Amino acid sequence: MSGEPMPARVQSLWQDQPAESGAMSVDELRRRSRRLTRIVSRRNLREYVAAAVVVVAFGFMAWKAPLPLMRVADVLSVAGMIFVVYHLHRHGAARALPADMGLTSCLQFHRGELERQRDLLRGVWKWYLAPLVPGMILVYLAAALAHPEHASRAVWGLGGSLVLFVLIGELNRRVAEKLQLRIDALEKDSRI
Repeated sequence: MSGEPMPARVQSLWQDQPAESGAMSVDELRRRSRRLTRIVSRRNLREYVAAAVVVVAFGFMAWKAPLPLMRVADVLSVAGMIFVVYHLHRHGAARALPADMGLTSCLQFHRGELERQRDLLRGVWKWYLAPLVPGMILVYLAAALAHPEHASRAVWGLGGSLVLFVLIGELNRRVAEKLQLRIDALEKDSRI
């Protein structure tokens, strides 16, 4: 069969099919890396600004709180937020792709950054939400004890905050899944 000519229709179908893109170029990797760095930097800036607002607000409330339990709750909230910012800065800071890397090194670096961000988001319950829970619970408990006539508001507030935490956890889980898809696509592109 190898000596027989290929029918014209089959040959034209074969020749007209789109060619596989081949390995990803260094320029494409650099573009993707810059985009990831920009997204992570913006996310972190938003978190730092929000944390500063929380620290200032809860610090002021701790200073003005009429009851010791309220002060403890506010200080615990500030401590939780400081831990969150520290962890985000230490483990989630954007790293730029070094300019002098070749294709293989660029690919490994970019994949490592995607994996690092994915893992950060997968662990959001441990480093982002859990440190805020003790202060949050004490804030609502202190409010209920200070004003027993409004205890139901504190319960509803706590419930609403917990629902918000679940939504934040789910959102981060979904973004981590998207990052995993990008890692898988990068792996596939690098094998072509």
